[in-house]
Amino acid sequence: MTASLRQAAGSLLVVGIGGKELTNLERAWLKLVRPAGIILFQQNIENPTQTRALLGEATGLCAAPSFRCVDVEGGAVNRLRDALGPISSAQAVTLAAKRTGKKGLIREQGELVAQGVRAFGFNTTLAPVVDLALPDSAEVLGGRAAAPTAGGVVDYARNFLEGLAKHDVVGCGKHFPGLGGGTLDSHLETPAIRRSGRELWRKDLAPYRELRSELPMIMVNHATYPDTRGKDRPASASPYWITTVLRKRIGYWGIIFSDDMEMGGILKLMPMEEAAVAAIRAGMDLLEICHSPEFILRAYEALIAEGERSASFRNLLLARAGQIARRRATLFASGVPPALSARRFAALRARMLRFHKMIENAQPAAQAQPA
Repeated sequence: MTASLRQAAGSLLVVGIGGKELTNLERAWLKLVRPAGIILFQQNIENPTQTRALLGEATGLCAAPSFRCVDVEGGAVNRLRDALGPISSAQAVTLAAKRTGKKGLIREQGELVAQGVRAFGFNTTLAPVVDLALPDSAEVLGGRAAAPTAGGVVDYARNFLEGLAKHDVVGCGKHFPGLGGGTLDSHLETPAIRRSGRELWRKDLAPYRELRSELPMIMVNHATYPDTRGKDRPASASPYWITTVLRKRIGYWGIIFSDDMEMGGILKLMPMEEAAVAAIRAGMDLLEICHSPEFILRAYEALIAEGERSASFRNLLLARAGQIARRRATLFASGVPPALSARRFAALRARMLRFHKMIENAQPAAQAQPA
């Protein structure tokens, strides 16, 4: 039972590593934890050959098949910027599509993102953002949010997801239940978003209701919503938001994925051990821990300790791990994306640059969008 409990706990984590090659220490704890997958950042990525080798070795120590995650939304959040080139933001592409009448630009962006991440060996991009582009969050979200209305966000996300799906790349809608009304960056602080439950349902949650059967994964944020039944508990550790609203009211049955559990938005309210257990109890499927081996191991051991203490939590871990293993097998049935030749990779970079310049040229002169 202890071995299966440890295996279950590890398989509910998606973790980050430090550099462009694994260290011996990383090999040791990856072999111990056997997480569900790996997420890489710019500091991990030099070129397709190096990245594929890193992902291959790291996921060889993970549960199989593994998540190979990267954040490529476009604009400011593009972990492939240095190795591949700029990708226009969601907001810039939405405005260009509206200005030119070419809705196909959004799907084209999704296809280019998918081809880019596949070239480096990834199978998942943590995009699209489906937050509303509201004035409150303009300084925090910038061009990451596609549109101020639910209809505009749904139109963007649906087309972007179609582009990803064409190339067998898994997308992830974020940041449930919505950061559009937030004024603080949850990397550092816990946003308290003063929107009523009714307003959130009609506006912020509308994209999740419309796209519930089209989003393979949904990421939950660390904000609180004091004017709702969620009160002052971060959404990422809230049974109300994850189980009552997302699972039951919206009827979402895909994978529920946490925002980085190292963020100040959650850790300023509770230690990692408490946060990890609370998130799983609340209904979270996968915990993302992006940087610190200490936090990864603390979360892992906390899940095991709670499973040893509580029979109900042990049963929950084992059942959740089985469900996620089946979903991984379905999502990643096509295997590791094949490598591109140097000629095809150069052609992809050229297409992406042409697309980026076209989007830039379509922006209103006085309303330049983030690259």
